[in-house]
Amino acid sequence: MAPGLSPAQGQAQTQLQRTKIGAGMHLIDTQLALTPEQRQIGLMWRKDLPVNEGMLFVFEQASVQCFWMRNTLTALTAAFVEDDGTIVNLVDMKPQSDDSHCSTKPVRFVLEMNQGWFKKRGIAAGFKLTGQAFKP
Repeated sequence: MAPGLSPAQGQAQTQLQRTKIGAGMHLIDTQLALTPEQRQIGLMWRKDLPVNEGMLFVFEQASVQCFWMRNTLTALTAAFVEDDGTIVNLVDMKPQSDDSHCSTKPVRFVLEMNQGWFKKRGIAAGFKLTGQAFKP
């Protein structure tokens, strides 16, 4: 998002720093939401998300993370992830909903992907993701 633009102006953020995350034999090209503003905007106003692309929300400390889908146009699944890359729980989220979707325990990472991406690949709670983000 350009400086001076507020999230209310409907600008999708597509130029964030990126990293690769491994999910078994699958490689995810992941945008990183590192700042409070980047996390607040997330995937809002994106009309689509490439198949193997997602957004990793990185928080300073572990806590119960809750997400909603205001101004988010595509159906997503949120994976709540521990520091070592283990998925705690997965939640499907409907577009443009203010319903709250939370981690079942404190986490620092949340990975959002197209809805069904994890399920199609047999990835469930307990599965361990790999990548730089999850290294001590």
